[in-house]
Amino acid sequence: MSTDRRRTAVIAIGGNSLIKDSSHQSVQDQYIAAKETCHHIVGMIRHGWNVVIAHGNGPQVGFILRRSELAAGELHEVPLDVCGADSQGAIGYALQQNLANEFRRYGMDRHAATVICQTEVRADDPAFARPSKPIGSFMDEKMAEVRRQQGWDLIEDANRGWRRVVASPTPVRIVELPAISSLVAAGVVVITAGGGGIPVVAREDGDLEGVAAVIDKDLASALLANALGAELLLVSTAVEKVALNFGRPEQSYVDRLTASEARRYLDEGVHFAAGSMAPKIQAILNFLDHGGAEAIVTDPANVERALAGETGTHFVPG
Repeated sequence: MSTDRRRTAVIAIGGNSLIKDSSHQSVQDQYIAAKETCHHIVGMIRHGWNVVIAHGNGPQVGFILRRSELAAGELHEVPLDVCGADSQGAIGYALQQNLANEFRRYGMDRHAATVICQTEVRADDPAFARPSKPIGSFMDEKMAEVRRQQGWDLIEDANRGWRRVVASPTPVRIVELPAISSLVAAGVVVITAGGGGIPVVAREDGDLEGVAAVIDKDLASALLANALGAELLLVSTAVEKVALNFGRPEQSYVDRLTASEARRYLDEGVHFAAGSMAPKIQAILNFLDHGGAEAIVTDPANVERALAGETGTHFVPG
């Protein structure tokens, strides 16, 4: 295999980017959305980038869990780590097929492949002691008690019932990194770390074991980007630029932030929404702190313009 010496970028796309609204949630709707995203990613590849694609999977895992719940009277339920694996395969299929079609359309001799990815977390991560990430459907108090006896952690929503919560531990290692690195070196567009990767822990004997947890996709993408020595982390989300004082009268969009500026704004706690932009900023800081050269936040339609410096919010060491 020949080595591709192009600049490498890791693109983190949200699972919600494949679902535009509640009226467009079907598999076909998601495929169409993936096609639009892939068109912009191929534009980036045509401008000289070697690309690794990571993606969210929150809504898709929710659908799998709901199907599992509805079919529980006849079929075994699907564990959360397996839901992550299932969604990685399905989303990867949609992305890699659309990428292949775009490559053919432009006469490009490029290939895409999905790597089902495990991400190691520490068994003693403090997040396991305080699970907080809601997953799955709401249930009544009777079912909640059954699930609690089965070992689930649950929270109550006064208006909608009870819901399962799991830990969101910090990712520490991309297990399939050697395979991903080899494919990237060969010029393959790799789709991996879906949903942050399937969370696994190392047992005392060294074997890996899946756990019921959710890994932040952006934190895993930053970890992957650093491990690959990528020059760029591009976070593709619903907004063209990052806003300061988000949702307040003085809200304003920014073109460029140094790491120190971004960290100061993150620490102030009023600029970036928790569970939305804040984890993305933290992931970007992790990437820059560990040698990354630049990170960009923008929406899919503006990827090429952001790379040209015309839009998006650009983050640099500082």
